[in-house]
Amino acid sequence: MCGIIAIVRRRSTRPIPDVDALSTSLTAALAAVPTGTEGDLAARLLDVGERLAAVDRELRGEAGLVAMVGDQAFVAATATVVGQIDERIGVIEAELEARGDTVPDLEAVNGALVALKDAAWSLERDRLRAAAEVVALAGPAVDGGTGTGGAVEPTRSALASLFSIQQALSNLDRLEVRGRDSAGLHVLVRGHGLDLGSGELADLLVDRTDDPLFIDRAVRVVDGHLGFVYKAAAEIGELGDNTASMREAIAVDRLLHRALAGADAEATVLAHTRWASVGIISQPNAHPVNSEELGDRAGPYVTAALNGDVDNFADLIAADSL
Repeated sequence: MCGIIAIVRRRSTRPIPDVDALSTSLTAALAAVPTGTEGDLAARLLDVGERLAAVDRELRGEAGLVAMVGDQAFVAATATVVGQIDERIGVIEAELEARGDTVPDLEAVNGALVALKDAAWSLERDRLRAAAEVVALAGPAVDGGTGTGGAVEPTRSALASLFSIQQALSNLDRLEVRGRDSAGLHVLVRGHGLDLGSGELADLLVDRTDDPLFIDRAVRVVDGHLGFVYKAAAEIGELGDNTASMREAIAVDRLLHRALAGADAEATVLAHTRWASVGIISQPNAHPVNSEELGDRAGPYVTAALNGDVDNFADLIAADSL
């Protein structure tokens, strides 16, 4: 079983959408929702669904995320409009149920209703939820300070990287049905621009780079890049516990937030959820794993996550020694 996720993001050049224009579109969509089942109901429902879908497309990706995080009033207003549309959909469904086969083109109406509900769901559960989760992952960087005495507006590069982390964690939640006794997330940050030898950063790195077992919150410095790992492992627990634990660790990780804040910072994310077919349930056995051997960090730095058992490990070791 188990499950693997990798997020490799390209820099987005799409302009940030105009939230005022999107608000106007949402208001128009709400006004266009039918108040009854008379007339060409299918066409009217399709029109509303297409309006919502157009807003949903604008709010996708990095550009849409930046727009939402930068205007929480817009986020709240969007949630209100979607909620009102959901209520009206419920009224229409109840009327359709009551009228039964007397509604003309009932199959077309049902298809249009499904498309409208899908668009509303996508806005509420994908776009707005992702923005809220990214704000939570950013922790005090968005909510009013870094813990070092100053408020910080999240950079676009930080939001893009946190979006990758959010997508990985969200997918881990979905894949936990394949195994949930342990999980891990590795974030490789390039272009952070930090002076890792400075006193403050040295304090943040202390005890995190020397952990030989690559457990939760371990850090590796490789060719100037920073590798962060977050892990959770438990024999007994519930679905969602592992990602909740990692979310909490990421939200308070000042070093990670500093690394992601650089204008040129980019992050590659690798994640894994495990069903322990071989080996005990523990953080050292949770993936991603790295290429280090105890007492030996020579050679290229590699992180990996894998499903299944490596049954020919002895042959691989023997071949490597030739």
